[in-house]
Amino acid sequence: MLTKRKSRSVAAILAFSGTLTISGLHKFYLGQPVWGILYVLLSWTPIPKVASAIEGVWYLAQDEEAFDRNFNFGKSAIKNSQQVSNQVGAIADALRELDKLRQDGLISEYEFEQKRRQMLDQIS
Repeated sequence: MLTKRKSRSVAAILAFSGTLTISGLHKFYLGQPVWGILYVLLSWTPIPKVASAIEGVWYLAQDEEAFDRNFNFGKSAIKNSQQVSNQVGAIADALRELDKLRQDGLISEYEFEQKRRQMLDQIS
């Protein structure tokens, strides 16, 4: 969970569910296990339930950029998708060039397949 991108709406839903059930699940989701444990330990008091409700509203009140700065190490979904699309485009161009080399007989079918697999494995 620490490396995956966190969703603002999932965090808010978990925070609001903490007002009715176990408080602190949103803290675990957001990569703050110490706070999550503290919320669970204080669950016999109304403090974590109130804090969960306030944090749920806070998550929804933030824009995506602010949420990404706070909980996704500043990495926005738009930037990530642009990087992936640029990477895919570059690999597609390289595959076209590789196919031309194969068609011209400059590399064998086996070499083409090996290099193609290496390029496709780069897409993450």
